[in-house]
Amino acid sequence: MTQTKTILRALSGEVLPTPPIWMMRQAGRYLPEYKATRAQAGDFLSLCYNSDLAAEVTLQPIRRYGFDAAIVFADILLLPQALGADLWFETGEGPRLSTITTAAELAKLKPVDAIHEHLAPVYETVRILARELPKETALIGFAGAPWTVATYMIAGRGTPDQGPAHALKVTDRAVFDGIIERLTTATIEYLSMQIEAGADVVKLFDSWAGSLTGADFVAYSIAPMQRITAALKARHPTVPVIVFPRGAGERFAGVHQATGAACVALDDGIGAAWAAEHVQIDGCVQGNLASFHMVTGGQALVDETRRIVQAFGKGPHIFNLGHGITPDANPDNVQLMIDTVRGN
Repeated sequence: MTQTKTILRALSGEVLPTPPIWMMRQAGRYLPEYKATRAQAGDFLSLCYNSDLAAEVTLQPIRRYGFDAAIVFADILLLPQALGADLWFETGEGPRLSTITTAAELAKLKPVDAIHEHLAPVYETVRILARELPKETALIGFAGAPWTVATYMIAGRGTPDQGPAHALKVTDRAVFDGIIERLTTATIEYLSMQIEAGADVVKLFDSWAGSLTGADFVAYSIAPMQRITAALKARHPTVPVIVFPRGAGERFAGVHQATGAACVALDDGIGAAWAAEHVQIDGCVQGNLASFHMVTGGQALVDETRRIVQAFGKGPHIFNLGHGITPDANPDNVQLMIDTVRGN
């Protein structure tokens, strides 16, 4: 049967006349309909674990904009919560977790095979979406990459420089490696279950990869993503994997081959022309319009969108932002971006 999902065509290496589009954090606080549904849920975590409402907010940007893919509404910190970490959100400040910094705390984490009961609502959200999405719209499952999730587990919150995780890596490498190992094996199981529930594609978000230097970048960003990708490909050979080592800079070159991923998502810290020459030569790329254009709009948005489409036009490309859309974005600017990509 001819593949109707343009995202999957691009991920298979096909060069399309118009790149497919989706947008990181496309279901979220910039949309009034999201705000209404979140209010109905009560709080962020309740929304994540209410399968019907999580599916609803995933579908909202598809109805509004007709994106070529939907990404399941969840959060990267649901996995450490499933492993036994306490998780809550402070209003206006973001997530908080109980910290894992000692061998005793690591030992108290649940075994990997115990995560699925806790994460069952996420799998149900995926099943609902697999039924309800338009047949031409791909469904993306996701998880945080082990390094990024570990930085939150070790610090108990987001930090500007991931300092606590870097410090533990130096002072107690055994505990640090144990956290990475637990997260790597758990992420394989988590994403595999999302695929079994109906995800067409999965993505690994290594949002803090850029703070790793030297051999640590390979050991703690690339190597875990390679292990996860290889395990998923062994179980689900037809399901592509997208990796996003944000902040990698020139180290984006070679990531396809190093991880085995079908696609490398690019942030806006590198130029599209450079990425076409050094990254896209190895396979599909995704990106990389700067998120601020969704706030400022105007001719600059149009010009930069066209420049990116042109730069990546000779290879497989999925149009996206270089990072997630921000809450202060104007929904009209999203439509302007889409119309520009599609030539309307």
